Amino acid sequence: MQLRDTRIVLVCLALVLALATLTALRAAPGVEAASPALRLDPTRGNAGTRVSVSGMSFPANTTVTLAWDNATSGMPTARTNAAGAFQATFVVPANARSGRHTVKATAGRRSASATFTVSTAPLPTATRTPPAVSYWKPALNTSWQIQYTGVIDTSLNVAMYNLDGFDTSAATVAALHSAGKRVVCYISAGSWEDWRPDAGQFPAAVKGNELDGWPGERWLDIRRLDILGPIMEARMDMCQAKGFDAVDPDNVNGYTNPTGFPLSASDQLRYNRWLADAAHARGLAIGLKNDGDQATQLLAWFDFATVEQCYQFNECAVWDAFVAAGKPVFVIEYSGVTTSFCPQANAANFNALKKRLELDAWRQACR
Repeated sequence: MQLRDTRIVLVCLALVLALATLTALRAAPGVEAASPALRLDPTRGNAGTRVSVSGMSFPANTTVTLAWDNATSGMPTARTNAAGAFQATFVVPANARSGRHTVKATAGRRSASATFTVSTAPLPTATRTPPAVSYWKPALNTSWQIQYTGVIDTSLNVAMYNLDGFDTSAATVAALHSAGKRVVCYISAGSWEDWRPDAGQFPAAVKGNELDGWPGERWLDIRRLDILGPIMEARMDMCQAKGFDAVDPDNVNGYTNPTGFPLSASDQLRYNRWLADAAHARGLAIGLKNDGDQATQLLAWFDFATVEQCYQFNECAVWDAFVAAGKPVFVIEYSGVTTSFCPQANAANFNALKKRLELDAWRQACR
């Protein structure tokens, strides 16, 4: 009995010692669980700047809520991994004022903050005096075809064709005009394409990352209007000389993509407005391609919109402003059956087509 009692005492002492050690460890500053940390890249920029957020030492496998000045509207959520780390991106609100702003990440009961400095005031939604030059503008309800590959089928009973500016001859444009059609000139204004006849005019300094899924194509540094301006003007001169009625510049939303350049929303607005003014100066209408985040700010400059896959990615509502202003929206969907998007497109008064990704002659119109 004496040995047994001794063992019990020893076990109790061991438990007391373990509890005391654990309490001491928890109280010791040097061994506390690391505090959550938040890092922004960049930490300074204009309204519309895309910011990368990385966090560490948050609770594992937990949803993270991001807030801009304590407001979560428009900010993304993320989820930590098993190590308590996460990554996310957000766009500085368009109405953000100059000065310091707090970005806060919260996961469970733990949070961390970092500071972002807005270096310039937000760009207001602009108004614009209409250009003095008169030019054709497409009607709100316009039947149309878009074809960039294969022999152009000019026999369709549509009011408007959207064709490649380089690959389409003046004779084809004239033939379509003779049949009572209007013709839109497609060019890429935001990317370098290695197969174009003017590809050699782009210096390496303005060529950025490759466009994902499009070999031979690289994003352009749209801030360099001193270089790109004359090239794009020459392209529009080509459209005008061939008799096109409008221009459809592509890849004009580079600031939302990994271009390899620190493009901001204000850079994109400046460039897109310059394109619109250059087109109108030549008597050409111009369409806004896919830049939905800036649709309202560019509405006064553009005569119509061309939008790809907005129903597939649930991004169509931003284009309602064009329809409300009497300006047509031309939608292209590449996947899904027409019954999955045509009823909504028709209700929104959009001119929607189902097309193959290669944009050949095949089409299915919603109306």
